[in-house]
Amino acid sequence: MMTGFRVLLTTVFMLIGFISFGQTGGVVGKIYDSNGLPLKSVSVVIPALKMGTKSNNLGRFTLEKIPYGTWGVEVKHIGFNVHRDSIRIDRGTVARNIRLGRSIFFLDEIVVTGTKTFKRKTESPVIVNILESKTLDNLQVCNLSEGLKFQPGLRVETDCQTCNYTQLRMNGLQGGYSQILINGRPIFSPLMGLYGMEQLPVNMIEKIEVVRGGGSSLYGSSAIGGTVNVITKLPKQSGYEVNSFYQSIDGKTSDFNLGGNATLVNEKGNAGTSFFFNKRDRGFYDANGDNFSEIPKIENTSFGINSFYQFSDNQKLQVSLSNLNEYRFGGEMTKKPAYLTLQSEERTHKIWMGSTDYQINFNQDKSALIFYTAFQNTNRKHYTGIFPDSPEEIENHLKNPPYGDSKTTTLQGGFQLNHEVSNFLNHRNVLTVGSEYVSDKVYDEIPSYNYLVDQHTKDWGSFFQSDWDFADKFNLLSGLRVDKHNLLDKVIVSPRIALLYKHAANTQFRLSYGTGFRAPQAFDTDLHIAFAGGGVSCVQLAPDLREERSKSFSGSVNYDKATEKWIAGFTLEGFYTQLKNAFVLEEIGTDDFGKVFEKHNGNNAKVAGTTLELRANYNKKMQLETGFTLQQSKYENPVSYLEGIEATRSFLRTPDEYGFANLNITPDKRWTINLNYVYTGKMKIAHAGGADNFPEDEMVHTKAFSELNSKVSHTFSLSKFNNMIEIYGGVKNVFNAYQHDFDTGKIGIAITFMVLICHERSLLV
Repeated sequence: MMTGFRVLLTTVFMLIGFISFGQTGGVVGKIYDSNGLPLKSVSVVIPALKMGTKSNNLGRFTLEKIPYGTWGVEVKHIGFNVHRDSIRIDRGTVARNIRLGRSIFFLDEIVVTGTKTFKRKTESPVIVNILESKTLDNLQVCNLSEGLKFQPGLRVETDCQTCNYTQLRMNGLQGGYSQILINGRPIFSPLMGLYGMEQLPVNMIEKIEVVRGGGSSLYGSSAIGGTVNVITKLPKQSGYEVNSFYQSIDGKTSDFNLGGNATLVNEKGNAGTSFFFNKRDRGFYDANGDNFSEIPKIENTSFGINSFYQFSDNQKLQVSLSNLNEYRFGGEMTKKPAYLTLQSEERTHKIWMGSTDYQINFNQDKSALIFYTAFQNTNRKHYTGIFPDSPEEIENHLKNPPYGDSKTTTLQGGFQLNHEVSNFLNHRNVLTVGSEYVSDKVYDEIPSYNYLVDQHTKDWGSFFQSDWDFADKFNLLSGLRVDKHNLLDKVIVSPRIALLYKHAANTQFRLSYGTGFRAPQAFDTDLHIAFAGGGVSCVQLAPDLREERSKSFSGSVNYDKATEKWIAGFTLEGFYTQLKNAFVLEEIGTDDFGKVFEKHNGNNAKVAGTTLELRANYNKKMQLETGFTLQQSKYENPVSYLEGIEATRSFLRTPDEYGFANLNITPDKRWTINLNYVYTGKMKIAHAGGADNFPEDEMVHTKAFSELNSKVSHTFSLSKFNNMIEIYGGVKNVFNAYQHDFDTGKIGIAITFMVLICHERSLLV
């Protein structure tokens, strides 16, 4: 009897087992990155069953017909750490959300500048290059100007031998063709453009996003060459950091920098504030021993905050406020007041800038409405002068020295609405519409020189954009911007279109077209009073100056190959920009103080070239990034820059080739070694005479220039105090390469728009 019962019981359990094995379930879920944004094309595999799937555009995945039981799951995606987990299937469908951490070389960072919406870098139809704060630290740069040298297609140029103002050149176009944004807002005024890139300390920067070419026309006037978006540090988790370094410049002068950051985030994580401060003191540097500086004295102090408050899951307010103060003095190296020196330029800047953004998401996060405002205010006291020789001129100079006052105020306000249409002709489309108003007042006066710039520009712009995934491997970005500028009679319509073809998960092809314009107004270099031809020169705008128009084309291929240990890739881009009624600067004569240059509409011009980016990373131990540009910038007809000097079709101060390389070696968590290199090719420079060693005007052909820098750092862990200390040292400009044809003596030591200055070798500790 018992034996029969046992047989029956065994049979029942066997039948239950067979039934259970025959039963199947499923797993559904969503895959995010560390920022909480969905990841597409992520592989989800159960190796033991040889089953797998991939996540869709929204990061969602589904695996069906999984036998009951416990199974190992692997989640893989290029640029992310492999996620391994086990999952038990004992009912119909199991839900599981997965968050992936970034891996050795992050390919899919979130960018915003290319489309004005958050998007993955490889999914953006417009190329967006990123320079992160960690890279800026490794390069040991102290401000925005030094950091931008390490971006493909970009070149930072230092002009004026006395004051060393800087300007950014993108794709062969000078500073006025590039738009610099702070947190997406165009508050970088023309006056701030002269010295602002050196005044923004690196420890306020979270990352820099760069869009080259006409694809950035969505940002309005002056975005022909491209757009640089400086994104300030946001509070993420509580902590602090203090950084200090000292540089000895060729043993002749010093450069001391002290900076700090602190972040406070509440326990709920819905509110936080980040603080930064920075102080820099740099002395004069005289390269040729004539007691006139080639690198000016700088005293810079800055501080600011960046805060957010999240009212609910779908409402967020972000506020930032910064203050930048700088004293800059170049010329005769003396402690006398500026007006008593033989020749000098003195600048005192007091700058306030800030922004407010409020965002609300609705319609199940398919729609977002953003309201934003931003401002920038600069007060500048300045002196540009030469001590005269005759008794009468000396008396007039002492009674009325050429001091000036500058005031600029930039205000911006607007809104932006994003709406996702999930089924737009069977595919996803994100529609963006917005409008903004920008007011820019520039007042700059030097009574002694009868010099006055009193300019108020107003621009009302509206934009519309469609970001459409019209097929599995294709994305079409199209839209236009409409601007009504107060200096123009007609409305300017600037369309743009970009096509992305994702050949594979690691290969993308892009094509883009865009138009743009520059209004007939004064830009940064037009506000620079300097010495040339034995006197003080200035720039005036032609009375019939018209807007400049552009058409830009680009095409690129991007490829990356990744394994568990290494990743390598390249981006090859070709670009072409056509300028109509291009602005040119020509000498038109002299006045009582010196040479007068006029900006007027010249003939048409063309800029064309190619940029190659190479990158590689081996197991987080060694990372290499390089960029090299070959290009040509030509006017259709020759332009005469200086009277009596042969006209030329070439853009001045524009080399046909330039590039950079950055190698970072991390043998372990304690040691980091960095080598970086910047190359600038040959170029033409119009050199105004007047100095002792350059008495006559001439066209100069500069030689190619190379700069090699190094840094070694060691980190000590203070686990008892939950802190770390990093000690580092290095050499900038290792081979002491610098310009040897500086002007010497009084009169002409600074050549307007024409002199390339490079730092002397400096020891970093």
